[in-house]
Amino acid sequence: MRLKSTGLAAVAAVGFGTAVLVGVAAAGTFTLNVAKDAKVTNQQAQTTHENIVVGLKKHAMYTLSGDSKSNPKCTAKNKCFMFWPPVTVASGKKPTKAPGIKGKLSVWKRNGFSQVLLAGHPLYYYSGDTKGADATGEDIHTFGGTWHVVKAGSSGGTTSTMSTGTTTTMPCVPTPLYPC
Repeated sequence: MRLKSTGLAAVAAVGFGTAVLVGVAAAGTFTLNVAKDAKVTNQQAQTTHENIVVGLKKHAMYTLSGDSKSNPKCTAKNKCFMFWPPVTVASGKKPTKAPGIKGKLSVWKRNGFSQVLLAGHPLYYYSGDTKGADATGEDIHTFGGTWHVVKAGSSGGTTSTMSTGTTTTMPCVPTPLYPC
């Protein structure tokens, strides 16, 4: 698959047979925004409407429990980036955030790219989210932790308000690029 980048850094994630362009860092600025009343669906198919943090094309942003700069759980080596592409900015650029998003923004230079952190938590997109402002990766338990959508008003590293105490283990989701 070839993507026209028009001078932008691009990461393509393919999930559930649908290509999703995510992780694109604008040459100018990159702003985290709030999607109000977005549909958040967890792995038990429970849906709520939340104010969530979104990036490009209004795609939801996620954190992985226990994932940090000092203890990275989501890496290219363990194929995590295929399903959970990092939220990135162009080298030397600083992200900004809309009002209503709490926590300090910073950038982590790792493996040749600059990943956005909110309150010290690395941010990711989910390749299974195909529509903007829909969050379908809530409560997925994989890559050594549990994934949570970042809710507006929180400072990253959020916990689910929908959890039933049961998580779904998803060791591998086959894709055209990674058939398991």
